[in-house]
Amino acid sequence: MKLDTAAREKLERQRYISLATFRRSGEAVKTPVWFARRGEKFYVFTAAGSGKVKRLRNDPRIRVAACGPRGRLRGEWSDGEARRIEDPATERAAYAALLAKYGWQMRVLNFFSKLSGRIEERAILELDL
Repeated sequence: MKLDTAAREKLERQRYISLATFRRSGEAVKTPVWFARRGEKFYVFTAAGSGKVKRLRNDPRIRVAACGPRGRLRGEWSDGEARRIEDPATERAAYAALLAKYGWQMRVLNFFSKLSGRIEERAILELDL
């Protein structure tokens, strides 16, 4: 089911969502992730070579539900589609939304990602729910 405005706002207040992407076999793979809303879209960052990114190339279908940091569901599933963002301006805006939501935690993660050189290997996913 698509999210209405009230459900979108309720989801936005959560810290984590379980993002389910689909294998070619149709099996869902669920991952708890940080996310932020910008306008009508939600954004997630992940490693560019992650399974999520690879699965989305084959099948843009997703499901999301509010969850805890270990993936335990705290809400109902909603269907949607996702795509990898390639536009630098949209990427910057998505990072700004994530930084606004997660503050110091995002800054610490970015610091260590820069130290390890992995910050350049990130991908931003746009979720259309």
